[in-house]
Amino acid sequence: MYAPVLLLVVYSFNASSEMGKWSSEWNFSLYKMLFTDQKILSAIKNTFLLAVSASFIATVLGTMGAIGMFYSKKRTFRILNTVTQIPIVNAEIVTAISMALACSIFLFPRTYASLLISHVVLVFPFVVTSVLPKLKQLDPNLYEAGLDLGASPTKALFSIVIPEIMPGIASGFMIAITLSLDDYIVTNFTKPSTIDTISTYAYNAYAKNAANTSIPALRALSAIIFLIIIVSVISANVIANKKAKKAGVKA
Repeated sequence: MYAPVLLLVVYSFNASSEMGKWSSEWNFSLYKMLFTDQKILSAIKNTFLLAVSASFIATVLGTMGAIGMFYSKKRTFRILNTVTQIPIVNAEIVTAISMALACSIFLFPRTYASLLISHVVLVFPFVVTSVLPKLKQLDPNLYEAGLDLGASPTKALFSIVIPEIMPGIASGFMIAITLSLDDYIVTNFTKPSTIDTISTYAYNAYAKNAANTSIPALRALSAIIFLIIIVSVISANVIANKKAKKAGVKA
């Protein structure tokens, strides 16, 4: 499972322009090329800016939506919960084409606005499904106690409910960023021609321009992304284990 990725990491230290051929000694030339190629750097900047922006908006809207769903009537909750889950299992190509059509009808086709809105729509359901379980675990008496002590509904929401469901909010935000960073289909259908993300740049470089001298540098970029993911996963597991040990001691 990890063999192809490890092979990619190894070949990121080789400057061969031909896939699968080792043409020189070990070196960092591809990493140097990566950090000096303006097109790749621009794609990286666009990717992270889009992911953070879309994930922040989706997290705010998704948290509000989850809270509204949770405190609604049971029938309303079941309907909204079903409607929210459909985009998760829906084919991404359907989402991409429908968003491209909707953006065209509303007079901003293939602009940054259409790209941002499409990514918000893409990741929004995942935020909702991350926040809802934490709301279900919430002791309902806490919110009622806050109201009894004189807090307004808004103050009780932000001082009691939000802190309690913060792990779900953070989890939803991270899932949203991951999905946005990795997306190609929705991005390709809704982005303006002047903007490339890592995924669209990599595809265009490999599929449409075999003579592109920046293609080998994408191996270095992929290796860095893989390293970041490994560090993030290990760090998250270490933090989770420490919290679990502390909880065990307190218990």
